[in-house]
This record gives sequence, C-alpha cells and structure tokens, in this order.
Amino acid sequence: QVQLVESGGGLVEPGGSLRLSCAASGNTFKIGAMGWYRQVPGKERELVAVIIANDRAVYADFVKGRFTISRGDAKTTVNLQMNSLKPEDAAVYYCNAHIARNGVPWPDKNGVNFWGEGTSVTVSS
Repeated sequence: QVQLVESGGGLVEPGGSLRLSCAASGNTFKIGAMGWYRQVPGKERELVAVIIANDRAVYADFVKGRFTISRGDAKTTVNLQMNSLKPEDAAVYYCNAHIARNGVPWPDKNGVNFWGEGTSVTVSS
C-alpha cells in the first residue's frame, strides 16, 4: 500500500501561482510514476501532469508552458508548480502514484493506482 498526502491548494487570483506538493509513504519503492490529476463536478478526472520512467514529464496540453512537475530526489515526493492560473484551472487536484506490472510502460491499465484525498484550487478575483 501507498499513502499520499497533498498540500498547497487554496484561492488565487487569475494570473497567480500556486505550488502543490505530495508526499508518499508505505511501499514507495514500487512506485513507477507519480503525478497530478484534477476533477471538477460532473466531469471525469483528467491528467494534469505526470513523471514517468527516466524522469520524463508528460503534460496535458492545457497546462503546457504554465505548469511544471518535479519529483524529489528520494522519488517519494512530487510537486506541481502552477503559474498563470486561469479560472478554468479551478478543480480538486489529486496526487497519483502508479505501480505498473514489470516491463509495462505507463500507463498500465492493469496497474495499481493510489490517490490522495485531493486539494482544492480556486482561481477567482
């Protein structure tokens, strides 16, 4: 099992910045990818950014150039620096840890996903 704890959400004005952090504990040595997803009421959870094998970052098109994902040296933390925030970025952001089967690249549909409880981001003036 992997436990994830997020921090850093809040209220920010359009154009502002926030930094989200997530710390993993438990069987962290099994984690292959860590990243962030977001969800608004009535919509499916969507990928924001993820760090996969070889520390390669994958971003959703709607955040490219604005958000930066990074992973700590111990590979048990992941951060999301969000700049130039827009009202449409408002959502609950969830940290994700993905454990794939041996040799299967991300995303492994039959892999195991762990989620944090979510942190709310509000973008409003």
